[in-house]
Amino acid sequence: MKIALFTDTFYPDINGVARTLKRFTDYLSEQNIEVKIFAPANQRDEYVSKHIHRFKSASFFLYPECRVAFPSYFQIKDELEAFKPDIVHVATPFNLGLSGVYCSKKLNIPLVGSYHTDFDQYLQFYDLKFLSSILWKYMTWFYSPFKKTFVPSIETLNQLKEHSFTNLEIWPRGVDCQLFHPYHDKLSLRKKYSIRRKYLIMYAGRLAPEKNAEILIEIAKILPSYLKENVQWLIVGDGPIRGQLQANAPKNMMFTGYLKGRELSEIYSASDLFVFPSSTETFGNVVLESLASGTPVIGADSGGVKSIIQDGVTGHLCQPGNVEEFSEAIINMLTNPKHRTQMGFEGREFALTQKWDRIFEDLLGHYAHVIGDSGEKRYA
Repeated sequence: MKIALFTDTFYPDINGVARTLKRFTDYLSEQNIEVKIFAPANQRDEYVSKHIHRFKSASFFLYPECRVAFPSYFQIKDELEAFKPDIVHVATPFNLGLSGVYCSKKLNIPLVGSYHTDFDQYLQFYDLKFLSSILWKYMTWFYSPFKKTFVPSIETLNQLKEHSFTNLEIWPRGVDCQLFHPYHDKLSLRKKYSIRRKYLIMYAGRLAPEKNAEILIEIAKILPSYLKENVQWLIVGDGPIRGQLQANAPKNMMFTGYLKGRELSEIYSASDLFVFPSSTETFGNVVLESLASGTPVIGADSGGVKSIIQDGVTGHLCQPGNVEEFSEAIINMLTNPKHRTQMGFEGREFALTQKWDRIFEDLLGHYAHVIGDSGEKRYA
């Protein structure tokens, strides 16, 4: 099987889509499955590979980490004709995605796609909700030619069904339980960040309006004084509102910037709780990473996060934006250490079942089904 992948974000971009696609292409390489990636160039050139064709690009205003490329149709067509893929997978609905759809039609290559980001939910955070109907018309049109559209959660699948999407399949996310685990040296991490308070609460993710990150400040400020004195917050990530958050943050809140790999896994492992107020997730990779690390999660009862957290078992789900409810959940979990420890154990057990290899095998099975059903004469 040969696969052509079109995406407007890819490693070393720091977001869930780029990380998932990089993980998938690494898996394909391990299985000796050929893949050709069409992706934007970005300001960092730390990852160069002969199977990636990068195009000049500019940041997308709603999501600067996702770039809008300026592809050349003739270059793409020539490369596809030389590569002769069995299937085209379009991962994003921007310029490169449009190029992938167009070229797959012209060359009669079976076409599938994936839906990763709920841009409609983003609009309300940028005073652009009036564009919602136009956005959904475009999305419905864009995804209509796909033989299958892969979505990360049942919540996203149901949402897209309401907007007349068809041929939907769930493509969940896995987690590396060897990288993310509960067995790091917690004392060493505390020394590294000079943490002397009893409890450590963390957040990891983009610091942007659509992540509801600003309510972390409110949550921290309304905790009762006996807990404030004993809680250290670590905010992992970066984004457009980081400066604003730091300016308003209480003294017990520390900002680390983006972290990855072992540095990130150590913080998950050493934390008592992971608080994730985002209500716009189609999945929530960081939630699964926290559970793999044995750290319970308090998250918003919305989007894909609902499919990861089992309320009362691996964490708690709170009404999106409800500062008081998030605060109560933190109080209850910090003052009940036995229950919190059991939640951590249950979260780790769940994460161990979410294996990337099985997830990618299932995806390749869907590819094979689409290829087998197509029977199209290609590269005419």
